[in-house]
Amino acid sequence: MKTILKLRKNILTLVTFLLLLLLIISCSDENSTPEPILEKSESLNVSYGAHEEQKYDIYLPKGRTSESTKVFILVHGGAWVEGDKSDMNAFVSELQSQSPNYAIVNLNYRLASEGNSPFPMQINDIKAVIAHLKSKQDEYQITNKYAFIGTSAGAHLAMLYSYAYNENKEVDMVCSIVGPTNFTDDAYVNPTELTYLVLALQVQSITGVLFANDMQYYKDISPYHVVTSSAPPTILFYGNQDPLIPSSQGIDMHEKLNELGVTNEFTIYDGEGHGWEGENLLDTTVKLRAFIKTHF
Repeated sequence: MKTILKLRKNILTLVTFLLLLLLIISCSDENSTPEPILEKSESLNVSYGAHEEQKYDIYLPKGRTSESTKVFILVHGGAWVEGDKSDMNAFVSELQSQSPNYAIVNLNYRLASEGNSPFPMQINDIKAVIAHLKSKQDEYQITNKYAFIGTSAGAHLAMLYSYAYNENKEVDMVCSIVGPTNFTDDAYVNPTELTYLVLALQVQSITGVLFANDMQYYKDISPYHVVTSSAPPTILFYGNQDPLIPSSQGIDMHEKLNELGVTNEFTIYDGEGHGWEGENLLDTTVKLRAFIKTHF
């Protein structure tokens, strides 16, 4: 009988303790302040270096967190010597509409000129942007997972960085729209088209390196030659009547990625040049959306 009474007393004591514990937890929850939901915001012309061209715009989504919010990085074209981040504003609007939970960084980089080589200067600027984003990770509430979207020279830089400088495997995807991939392509080294000759001469002029003197230099700055099997998923868009980028640049890059077992998609538009509109632009948009959804 005493044993039963003692057991009942112990049970009552345990129940009383559990009720007190639940009351304390309940009061604690009532008094705690929930984390505020961050609102959508943007910051324009953020400096990431001392040069006036080292600036980016950043667009941050509502409800972002440092654990879940991935980042698009947009890289404009302009033959490495001109262009501006405003050229990519249409991509900003598209991404905000179709991928509203991602952050977007639209960057400017230092422009090259004769005697002022883009390599490694412009790759160093991309490195500096990523370092700056990491330093602001808590403030911005973003992850260190990136997807590059580049056009023309910007696509070349996006691929070159993603294939040769992505040591921490932080780039999850890259998109090239009419980006040069191989400066050792015979179309540039021994050009038969005047427009290819003009681009080949410009590249040699701004780098200060002649094809004939240092072909290894041009391999080192060609995505086609530096890509490895660890490259991120890549989507490629080209036109087969491009006066600046021969179709071999896209075709050969696609075949190289296939050989290496790198996930990729390739579209070449018949009759299109260095950019397109209408149905083909819609096709590009739809394919890019699907690729982002699957791979980023």
